[in-house]
Amino acid sequence: MKKMKTYPVLLAPALLTAVGAQAKQVKNNRADDTRRPNVIIIYADDLGYGDLQCYGAKNVETPNVNRLASQGVRFTNAHAVAATSTPSRYSLLTGEYAWRRPDTDIAPGNAGMIIRPEQFTIADMFKSVGYSTCAIGKWHLGLGDKGGEQDWNAQLPAAPGDLGFDYSYIMAATSDRVPCVFIENGHAANYDPTAPIEVSYKRNFEGEPTGKTHPELLYNLKSSHGHDMSIVNGIGRIGYMKGGGKALWKDENIADSITTHAINFIRDNQHRPFFMYFATNDVHVPRFPHARFRGKNAMGYRGDAIVQFDWSVGQLMKALEQYGLADNTLIILSSDNGPVVDDGYADRAEELLNGHSPAGPFRGNKYSSFEGGTAVPVIVSWKKGIKGGQQSNVLMSQIDWLASLGQLIGARLPKGAASDSEARMENLLGKSNEGRPWIIEQSNSRVLSVRTPQWKFIEPSDGEKMISWGPKIETGNNPAPQLYDMTKGEYEKDNVAKENPNVVFELQNVLRRERAKKR
Repeated sequence: MKKMKTYPVLLAPALLTAVGAQAKQVKNNRADDTRRPNVIIIYADDLGYGDLQCYGAKNVETPNVNRLASQGVRFTNAHAVAATSTPSRYSLLTGEYAWRRPDTDIAPGNAGMIIRPEQFTIADMFKSVGYSTCAIGKWHLGLGDKGGEQDWNAQLPAAPGDLGFDYSYIMAATSDRVPCVFIENGHAANYDPTAPIEVSYKRNFEGEPTGKTHPELLYNLKSSHGHDMSIVNGIGRIGYMKGGGKALWKDENIADSITTHAINFIRDNQHRPFFMYFATNDVHVPRFPHARFRGKNAMGYRGDAIVQFDWSVGQLMKALEQYGLADNTLIILSSDNGPVVDDGYADRAEELLNGHSPAGPFRGNKYSSFEGGTAVPVIVSWKKGIKGGQQSNVLMSQIDWLASLGQLIGARLPKGAASDSEARMENLLGKSNEGRPWIIEQSNSRVLSVRTPQWKFIEPSDGEKMISWGPKIETGNNPAPQLYDMTKGEYEKDNVAKENPNVVFELQNVLRRERAKKR
């Protein structure tokens, strides 16, 4: 993997000080800019359809996201590919349904790299036409060649740089999983040689306290279920870790850190087109926002985290404006799956909802086959190419973003690449209401659903009715076929499969044909 430029972390109050000096001149230089647009995908984690103010959220204000929506298109029928993180991210970055592979379920923190270097990715596509590329924030797609065999103290043999990303500053998995260090260009950022990093998902290291054995050390957040293994920053995690020293992150600084690195990348690439995959962590557990947000929202830490996410969006928008890039930067804002309230930490998120509905009007949440598992907010803004103030109900899936953006920038995809992705740029730009006839969704247990503009079909399955390990979430599992008319008021209330056998037959055939496709 080639050597890449690194970016130092700046202190939060100085986030944009590097921007100001030449901003006015840059604006003038950009007045007649006719180059291909910069593209930023802002990919939130566990942010539900109903969690943003412009989607009807109660008890939380998101002014920066609201402004982004006012400048572009707000989509009301858009979907992540899966109801959990790893498969959604895999599908977004490769244009291939994750369920076509057996190794794309929720990845442990020490998983080997799931997207292989020989696969064509969205970053490869942008690089092929001269873009600079970066991945910043949550990764959760594995690192290194083989799971459980990484040497976290040395350069990893496989990392985002092998997938087309010129620069990466990422979390290996999620913030509730070890290792709790950032990985910059394939190496632990701020590495501390006095505290070598050891990671295991099988057994604890001798003498290391855990949340289960030493709950008194959980001074920042206590666990509600699970998350009782290694303790980092006063918070219990999944998996065991030893060492890290100065490289260990502080949860309250994660948003500041990834936002700073994103702004630095914008600064350093202001004179060439760039693609940024900016994957935030805020709403995913453990929710422990910075002190300037914490304790300010009526919904507790989860509400604070949504506000912190909105702040990060505002900082990126401000940087683009100050560098004169706002008019010719296409921003797509969305989430990897639906919301979850209590997902393992005692942050009172469920108790403090006070009428707020994270999934909006939909049944189900993260993990579920029901619509709340994959129905997500999608906002697309591009001042130079999109008329602002639009709302679209076109049926949309994130699986199509790779081919659609390739269409926009004039990239040629290799034969066989992004095999499930369709070029539908006119939908993304708000210029066409003719969407896909159907999309496919995946639950936590790999149960597939087919969604059309009118119908939602969930294939039969024999799994449990409720998530078994803690969250109070319906799985959507049922041994009988389920069919719901999504034009009715209460979504997924009445199963009308028996009354509509021809529709069930047709949508079952969609799944049969898709499963039979050769890659």
